[in-house]
Amino acid sequence: MAIRLAAMGLQVLVLEKLPGPGGRAFVHRAEGFTFDMGPTVITVPPFLEDLFATAPGDPRLYPDFPEEEGLKHTERYVKLIPLDPFYRLHFPDGTYFDYKDDPEHLEGEVARLAPEDLEGYRRFEAHAKALFQKGFLELGFTHFGSLLDLLKVTPDLLRLDAVRPLFGVVSRYFKNPKTRQIFSFEPLLIGGNPLQVPALYAMIHFVERRWGVHFAMGGTGALVRGLVRKLEELGGEIRYGAPVRRILTKGRRAVGVVLQDGEKLAADLVVSNADYVHTYGELLAPEDRTWNGDWRLKRTRLSMSLFVAYFGFRARGDEGERLRHHNVLFSHRYEGLLRDIFWRKVLPEDLAHYLHLPTLTDPSLAPPGHHAAYTLVPVPHNGSGLDWGRLGPEYLEKALRYLDEAGYLPGLMDRLVYTHFITPDYFQWTLNSHLGNAFGPEPVLWQTASFRPKNRSEDVKGLYLVGQSYQPGAGLPSVMMSAKITARLIAHDLGLEKAPKGLLEARG
Repeated sequence: MAIRLAAMGLQVLVLEKLPGPGGRAFVHRAEGFTFDMGPTVITVPPFLEDLFATAPGDPRLYPDFPEEEGLKHTERYVKLIPLDPFYRLHFPDGTYFDYKDDPEHLEGEVARLAPEDLEGYRRFEAHAKALFQKGFLELGFTHFGSLLDLLKVTPDLLRLDAVRPLFGVVSRYFKNPKTRQIFSFEPLLIGGNPLQVPALYAMIHFVERRWGVHFAMGGTGALVRGLVRKLEELGGEIRYGAPVRRILTKGRRAVGVVLQDGEKLAADLVVSNADYVHTYGELLAPEDRTWNGDWRLKRTRLSMSLFVAYFGFRARGDEGERLRHHNVLFSHRYEGLLRDIFWRKVLPEDLAHYLHLPTLTDPSLAPPGHHAAYTLVPVPHNGSGLDWGRLGPEYLEKALRYLDEAGYLPGLMDRLVYTHFITPDYFQWTLNSHLGNAFGPEPVLWQTASFRPKNRSEDVKGLYLVGQSYQPGAGLPSVMMSAKITARLIAHDLGLEKAPKGLLEARG
């Protein structure tokens, strides 16, 4: 967001609560290990190329999808490498599925795991591709500023069966429980419950297949450092350790912010990428809120949270035989586990993991002869009332012991040399996410498109919003799209719009 505004010629100051850059993509370093604390799955590299190609006077707000010309600008800032496979999906019985962009391979994996579902997979693939073309390529950069914007596209979405729950639609194509999990789990990566997110999210299957899954050498932190460098080249500034206490207004217009220490900073406009409920419920005074008042904030359904264990361990040399860079470890249960986390808000006895082992790709993230890894377990947000101060240490033991005893990392407990963990409390108190949610408003149908918080505040002029809490939603591609959407709104409001003739009207 700051890069695009700086390219418009605006004077930009980023206020960061943490002592370094990244926010949710902060980096934890200890005892020679480097751990990305947040996102690790990098998709749609052309969005990054578009961002790194930005120059003074050229915020590159149009077209939506720039022509792919390689990553020549990106390579000046960070090295991205494609991963093969994207993920290895593991089942408790020892079987697995390697997910990659190779139609023959994918059909072979389905035939090997569930031959009865091969024809169903072909029909699902055609459906997912149609959803991708409509939901991502055509509508991805649309700002749904009113219900009318949604009504215009509703007939197409209904025709594509995009609004029914994803898992129900997937179950029409697949009979085997394993393939139902394989082709419905991806919304969990953006905080969505496969049992409830609209089937539109099947498009993720083709987002990944179209552009692949990549890794930034040096970790996602290296990508963050590249973005900081780009911003500074454009004249933007960042202040660390500068938490915002309040957005200042005058006559229902944003005029600056006040920091936690009382310092006031004047501004012509304010952009918040903070959590939606935190922004409106904590940073704005009650008298400045009408549409986004307490009644709406209380009705907002929040995404689940996460328990993440970061650990360093001595290598045995055989870690790459069973595991890959990205691993999803399914539990014996699927639907029941999701109901526990999202609906019942209880801590399940069984665990499902996303296990990240980046040192299989980049050994520099750990001391010689060691691996750096993290395992992420979905858990309820703090509306559950769980006491993570008490549960945290025992849950760390439980998660790591499972990796050892289930055979994913045999002997892990004896090879551990470093551990660290975060719980929903970290998301709530460090990242200012209401109730410790990890992904903002849950992407259910009634919090999607026009029903998701807007990128231009309806309550306060000069206040704009960006990031996972707002349109189009969570996930690395979506937050980059969100930045371009919000930058367009600002450019339009400031009279700096340079859209091709007719495009602004078409885009609303």
